Amino acid sequence: MAENVEKGPSDLNEINPKVASDVAYWSKEFGVSGEALHEAVRVHGTHVAKVRAALAAHPHAGAHHDKRGA
Repeated sequence: MAENVEKGPSDLNEINPKVASDVAYWSKEFGVSGEALHEAVRVHGTHVAKVRAALAAHPHAGAHHDKRGA
């Protein structure tokens, strides 16, 4: 039986939002939620450099904020 080893991305240059291990890897790498990653990919495409630049330009885009009661 295979060991439970954290899998890396299927491609170091492209994010495949349909592959759960890619979403998990790149979400962790960029420090954002899976939803934020999907949104960045939807807007900026799947190229890692473009998504990285977009998330760096808007560092709070992937942050988890609960504004209820504020």
